[in-house]
Amino acid sequence: MGKPHPVELRERVVAFVDEGHGHREAARHFRVSPKFVNDMIKLRRETGALSAKPQGNLGRAGKLNGLQDWGRARLAERGDLTLDELCLELAQFHGVTVHRSSVGRWLHRFGLSHKKNPARQRTVPA
Repeated sequence: MGKPHPVELRERVVAFVDEGHGHREAARHFRVSPKFVNDMIKLRRETGALSAKPQGNLGRAGKLNGLQDWGRARLAERGDLTLDELCLELAQFHGVTVHRSSVGRWLHRFGLSHKKNPARQRTVPA
């Protein structure tokens, strides 16, 4: 994701439109897209401010955050579970429906991985 435009630019664009210039003219003048100008006018009308909204997954908890202890215990008990089997168990026992890639990232976050070690798979040269 790109960085948001500075607040100073946002204020100058809105002030330019407030002086009576059109949105497309403001876009050409400040070398931004017409959609950016429209979005800034709409943002000021709705919120009264021109600051950028926070980006990323800040402050939102994932479906699997509270199940880390269960995941560690389940894999310690039966370490040969596949991601698909873990997805099924999560749905069956906890009512959590997630994609297998989410489970893989979740396991990777607390240091567990189901990937095989490629160094052990190699054949020894003759």
